[in-house]
Amino acid sequence: MLNEIYNKRILELAADIPFSERLDAPDASATAVSKLCGSKVTVDVKLEGDKVVAYGADVKACALGQASSSIMARHVIGASAAELHEVGAAMRAMLKEGAEPPRAICGGKWKDLEVLEPVRDYKARHASTLLVFDAVEEAVETALAAQRGSGTAAQTGTATSTGPAA
Repeated sequence: MLNEIYNKRILELAADIPFSERLDAPDASATAVSKLCGSKVTVDVKLEGDKVVAYGADVKACALGQASSSIMARHVIGASAAELHEVGAAMRAMLKEGAEPPRAICGGKWKDLEVLEPVRDYKARHASTLLVFDAVEEAVETALAAQRGSGTAAQTGTATSTGPAA
């Protein structure tokens, strides 16, 4: 039943998304859009080395996309590119392959993501739940590429989530 995934904690997280303002001068930005429901998450990042030092987001998504964005915003500052890729991969595995939630990553820092575990039974909700992970990973990779390359103006990308696999 959908009431399992739209529980009190999910709704609390959805109603309180930190860093919900876009950054004025990000190192990179990325937007992820769900073809299935139209949810959209745009994120901005500033890096020092491979660590996120500033973050902003514009979240136009359902409660699940908002809740995952809220958790991301609470933990992204100070996270490395490798950590963010690990968390994104763990979330995809949790939802799509039935793996455990990413409780142990960085000493339990991402434990809050376990609240999204019931979403695995609702494939149509996977895409919106994962949008923030797709956008953050793309923005961080774009910022890192700029550091390695010319280091010029911020790059903006768009990822489109196709929803559940057939």
